[in-house]
Amino acid sequence: MTALTIRDVPEEQVQTLKIRAAEAGQSLQVFLLDLIARETSKPTMAQMMERLNRETTAEISNADILAAIDEGRAGR
Repeated sequence: MTALTIRDVPEEQVQTLKIRAAEAGQSLQVFLLDLIARETSKPTMAQMMERLNRETTAEISNADILAAIDEGRAGR
């Protein structure tokens, strides 16, 4: 496993992270590993938009739509 080093983290932010870790009953290391795991497990906005575009794109022509309307009108 790779070790990460983050430089120049403001002390106030480090203290906030330590408090949140303690409130969660975790060490700072475990808390940050969970934070990284949560962040990397969810798709990015670009990935979500691509999926949405892929799932909502219909392969239907105007002629197909007009034919379906005509069929509906003929069935009245």
